[in-house]
Amino acid sequence: MKSIFYPANERGTSDHGWLKANFSFSFANYYDPKKVHFGALRVLNDDIIAGGTGFGTHPHDNMEIITIPLKGAVEHKDSMGNAGVITAGEVQVMSAGTGIEHSEYNHSATEAVNALQIWLFPKHRNIEPRYDQRNFTDSFKLNELTTLVSGDKTTGALWINQDATFSIGEFEAGKTINYEIKNPGNGAYLFVLEGVVKTGDNILNKRDALGVYDTSSITIDTQANTRLLIIDVPML
Repeated sequence: MKSIFYPANERGTSDHGWLKANFSFSFANYYDPKKVHFGALRVLNDDIIAGGTGFGTHPHDNMEIITIPLKGAVEHKDSMGNAGVITAGEVQVMSAGTGIEHSEYNHSATEAVNALQIWLFPKHRNIEPRYDQRNFTDSFKLNELTTLVSGDKTTGALWINQDATFSIGEFEAGKTINYEIKNPGNGAYLFVLEGVVKTGDNILNKRDALGVYDTSSITIDTQANTRLLIIDVPML
């Protein structure tokens, strides 16, 4: 097994007043040649957006875009005619494909929203743009991973145009997670949302991440109450 440690305190940052962002990979004015992507995972932005503000209409193409609100709600509108609100517990996916335009705003006028904005390189380029969102609140079970997004349509998760799987779970301290990589040639990006975990010789605290590859499975031990996101992606 090979691994790359991504400490939280080495992420890129940007503070625009209305937007405080942390970049796991090179984005906008932040560039690190060692942090351009992890396999098909191109962007993981940890955004805090002030009340009454957001991103105006802007374009995307040939990218799989996943939005996961952690606190608060994001208001969305796009050129495909979709408009709505994505709250904590929900997940949004968009295949930008041949091209879309969309806007994202904090749904609250006063309270900040914290959301993960995640981009993957697509499996197939120039597909027809598509949109979907789902509430997973009733699916979450303590000490279990819940599959949010998958390239396998038989899983019942939100479908994505890539052989990737997103899983999230909350675990009590002292639990062991035995995670099996979904596809040969994939790696896994472990992102600690809250808590502390140990995998191999690595200790990961809040917002630390570890990319692992050249392995078929990973063993993760929780050392505190923990919320964990695992992004299983082709290594390209």
